[in-house]
Amino acid sequence: MTEEEKHRQSELLTQRLISNPKYQASKQVSLYLSFSNEVATEGILRHIFQSGKRVFIPRYVGDKMDMLRLLSQEDYDSLPLTKWHIKQPPDDDNTREDALLTAYFFPPLGGLDLIIMPGLGFTPEGHRIGRGKGYYDSYLKKCAVLPSGRPYTIALAFSEQMCDHIPVSEHDMTVDEVLFVEK
Repeated sequence: MTEEEKHRQSELLTQRLISNPKYQASKQVSLYLSFSNEVATEGILRHIFQSGKRVFIPRYVGDKMDMLRLLSQEDYDSLPLTKWHIKQPPDDDNTREDALLTAYFFPPLGGLDLIIMPGLGFTPEGHRIGRGKGYYDSYLKKCAVLPSGRPYTIALAFSEQMCDHIPVSEHDMTVDEVLFVEK
């Protein structure tokens, strides 16, 4: 895909997500911070801050993924880049609110309402291929046992990422909704 086409589809998908009723009703959103070959999420992040929603982003440490709160655009701008060239809170940053711990220890605050998920390939039925570590599958299983339950999931996909079939196993979690640009 050309950079122009990635930008065009990312803009369309940002608008579709922002107008989605599940997004509009959400108060606590987990958002991936995009790689260059994924649907860009910077516009979504700005909208989350402008709309007063609480946003949580992934932090990967070893085989574990946490969702940690971002407070503002300035907070995002100050995050360091990882070796994968994405921003995330440092491994030793233990001051940020963790979405799972908040949901577990402070149920009145609830857990995440919505997780916006990345991936390499998707089917319209919600099957996805990630990057092979199972981070999101494991995280969703942890969410399922919380009082607030499993959050709604939406994946964002370029039209070129849509597949007719993706092999799945019993460990793979299905995405509730896949937003993509029709070819």
